[in-house]
Amino acid sequence: MSNLAVVVDPEVPDRLVIRQVPDPVPDRDEAIVRVRAISLNRGEVRRAGMAAAGWRPGWDLAGEVERPAADGTGPLTGARVVGLLPEGAWAQRVAVPTHALAELPETVTFSQAATFPVAGLTALYALAKGGLVVGRRVLITGATGGVGDFAVQLARLAGAHVTAAARRAEQGPALRQLGAHEVTVGDEIPAAPKFDVILDSVGGRTLGSALAALGPGGTCVNFGVSAASEVTFDVRTFFAAGRTTLYGLYLFQELGAQPASVGLGRLASLVAAGQLRPHISVDRPWKDIAQVAQDLMSRRFSGKAVLRVD
Repeated sequence: MSNLAVVVDPEVPDRLVIRQVPDPVPDRDEAIVRVRAISLNRGEVRRAGMAAAGWRPGWDLAGEVERPAADGTGPLTGARVVGLLPEGAWAQRVAVPTHALAELPETVTFSQAATFPVAGLTALYALAKGGLVVGRRVLITGATGGVGDFAVQLARLAGAHVTAAARRAEQGPALRQLGAHEVTVGDEIPAAPKFDVILDSVGGRTLGSALAALGPGGTCVNFGVSAASEVTFDVRTFFAAGRTTLYGLYLFQELGAQPASVGLGRLASLVAAGQLRPHISVDRPWKDIAQVAQDLMSRRFSGKAVLRVD
């Protein structure tokens, strides 16, 4: 059976091409999924720019189960699913562990579902590190990115008072429409008012100033460095606030504590209920993978890029 996938080829200008690959050979706890849509994240695209020839990128996928897991776990044949892989998800057919698969309600499209795994789960898990956020002040940096978009909506849905940080003033109306009560613009986060929970994906000067705005008992969760990986901050201000926490979150390590299937199912239910809306800026056929990957890294769009797998 033919199986095409996105692979790295250093000999072509954009390094990403679609080539024939072997059919997946599943373990007993893995289902074969016919992929219908994939989503791009900066991490996998960045790695593809350095990886050796033949490496297969891809984390996010949505599609239909062609063959259920041999051990009897997980969705059955024909089920519409969303899934997550550590690599190689950008293919026509893949083997996915059932603990990383969740069934989709009929009203949730494959394109919507493809945005859930990395961006949606990162936002969900990061927000959870802050505990109960009802009535608490939550700051989200990089709010126009894929994770930030989900985080603003989830924080508002959880009852938080949400402040979104954006690079440009013209992004403010869209962030308020997502659910942000307030929008701050630029690299510097004002030192007042103080925040109970901060979700940061920017690093650099933004994270340094955000830490100064963390209130007593507050938690800052960092899961990215879109601006800079080196940070300078006032340590005295940070510890003098008292009981403050800086938590580093890497999604694939978090999954050991809770299967991806649980979070994916929650996100799918929220979308089906109309309480969560994935922001898809790009929806194109997967033959455009190289151009869309380049546009993502050049920040030519906000939100998520989804490619339909033919």
